[in-house]
Amino acid sequence: MDAVQGDPRSAARPSDACRTRVVLDIVGDKWSLLVVRNLKDGPRRFTELKRAIDGISQRMLTVTLRSLERDGILTRTVHDVMPPHVSYELTEIGVTLREATAPLLEWSVAHLARIDEARAVYDARRDPSMTS
Repeated sequence: MDAVQGDPRSAARPSDACRTRVVLDIVGDKWSLLVVRNLKDGPRRFTELKRAIDGISQRMLTVTLRSLERDGILTRTVHDVMPPHVSYELTEIGVTLREATAPLLEWSVAHLARIDEARAVYDARRDPSMTS
């Protein structure tokens, strides 16, 4: 019996739609996607991620990494060396997130100039004092 015929096992529960928003928050968070993208080639240390992600503060990177670890997107490994160091690596589900969002990130880079132009045109129309 399928969902069309009323099988409750295959029908989405109403709470699933609400819970999906929680997952979409990961995708909608620019820092999370940039961290995931920067882990594509394997484990990286905190300082490597901080240098690679332009504009992210140390605190925001820490918050983002903890959130992604909690969601099972990445793992945090403390290496028992002197001095100790920590590395971050995508989990299996993190790799699938990277694969799913890579086209979105590529699209954003490819269209950034056009978006900037559209914003400038729009802003000029909205605020005549911006045109000289």
